[in-house]
Amino acid sequence: MNIERPKSKQPMPADAKKVFEGVVFDVYQWDQKLYDGRTTKFEKIKRPDTVVVFPVQDDGKIVLTEQEHPGKEPFIAATGGGVESGEDILAAAKRELLEETGYEAEEFILWDAQQPMGKIDWAVFTFIAKGIKKVAELSLDGGEKVKLMPVTFDEFLEIGTQKNFSEREIVPYLFEAKLIPERREQLRALFSIK
Repeated sequence: MNIERPKSKQPMPADAKKVFEGVVFDVYQWDQKLYDGRTTKFEKIKRPDTVVVFPVQDDGKIVLTEQEHPGKEPFIAATGGGVESGEDILAAAKRELLEETGYEAEEFILWDAQQPMGKIDWAVFTFIAKGIKKVAELSLDGGEKVKLMPVTFDEFLEIGTQKNFSEREIVPYLFEAKLIPERREQLRALFSIK
């Protein structure tokens, strides 16, 4: 599967200089010419890309997770996490699915790919995984608690439009599905098991 990285809504120029290197975020700056002819300093942060995976069980239930992380309110999410340096996007999705659920999948469908924020160079790749099979126990980081939460499609639409649902990039699709019957059926078909 050849997966292209989505373009930023505010691309960073090639001459941007890294002025800070952090654990997660790096800061870049560059001189930007303004419409009135003056020049000012522009800034953008960069972080590793993220994969998000919605596994679908053979009974059609979508596996969400209830998660806790230190210093953060509990939340509901898909499985997923950061893409490691040099790692292929699909390989990252497979790794995160295995680590957070113990599942492997026969099929990965790329549902969405976007850079959700103009001031952050960061892409989010959202997959649907089908043909899942339990092959291992969860292998979590020391800073996460994860509980699997299989839900029906209708429950997914309700949970996915609540404040504590963390996959903000796909929320517009869920609201469309709740409000427009045609969109609901299209989304249901995307998640359905044949």
